Amino acid sequence: MSTANLVPETIDLTADERAIDTIRAAGAKTLLRDGLQRLRVADGFSHSRAMAFQLVLALIPGTIVLVAIASELRWESLSNAIIRSVESLAPGPTADVFREAFGQGEDAGSTESGWTALSVAGPALLIAGTTAFGQVERTANRIYGVEADRPSRRKYTVAALMMLTAGTLSGLYFLIVGLGGAWIGDVGESPWATAWWILRWPVGLGLLAAANALVFKISPKRSQPRLPWLAFGGLVGAVGSLLVTLLLTLYLNASEGFGQTYGALAGFMGVLLWAYATSIAMFYGLACAAQLEAFRAGAAAPRDETKVSESEPDAVPVPYGTAAMHPGGSR
Repeated sequence: MSTANLVPETIDLTADERAIDTIRAAGAKTLLRDGLQRLRVADGFSHSRAMAFQLVLALIPGTIVLVAIASELRWESLSNAIIRSVESLAPGPTADVFREAFGQGEDAGSTESGWTALSVAGPALLIAGTTAFGQVERTANRIYGVEADRPSRRKYTVAALMMLTAGTLSGLYFLIVGLGGAWIGDVGESPWATAWWILRWPVGLGLLAAANALVFKISPKRSQPRLPWLAFGGLVGAVGSLLVTLLLTLYLNASEGFGQTYGALAGFMGVLLWAYATSIAMFYGLACAAQLEAFRAGAAAPRDETKVSESEPDAVPVPYGTAAMHPGGSR
């Protein structure tokens, strides 16, 4: 059971208050620190492991579907863009797993039974993706201190909606970051190519932040604040996802021991490690968004001491300090 403190809904508080003002009042460093504590006490790391499993189940059929569609339509530039996007972001031996999926997708698209193959991979992607976003709701509720999820039918209907919206934005992020100069040439060939090579990163980061904010808006079973109040957590999650991808890429490419240890399983282990780290980054962003709203409501302590388990009998409640001084504290 989650021991994260319930975040009071702030939809009835003054609408003229800006998120940036509350961030300044709370302090970004404090929000980041207490967001991490909220993630921990909500058992967010265990939920991230479950989310990583669901992501892996969705990634491979998703790759096959996209490349197969591009090949079926003879859209070679799109097919190459998908391949480049994943190879540029997939850490080390992880890319080998996706290369096999690329080959299966291209084979499916280049044969007469291409659409038949897609009819198999497509439902697999839909089921895995919807289940993954269902896991997002469960984690989001625990982070906000909500103990019960939506009824199953409603929960997975919302999850399917998030997959079609936020999932599409996330896919665009991978494509834009991976495209590089594919549309207008390589760096140095023209000023436009150089500009695109640089701008694709902030554009892609903005798309991923928007996807995160949309998920944060829809997934918890509560009335969420307006999107500007969720943008802080969305940006934290997006930056975290990008950083863990880059760090894992450097580590796995530089580490000879990783491939020697796992052998033929190195690619799948890389996928799992990447998915786990990415899930932690997203849920950490959500925890920071929850902390911002909690501070706004004057209930910013991440931990509900009334729920502390008996395994911690010596735990001493620590007052949050400045939360009660926040002008939004009275309801």
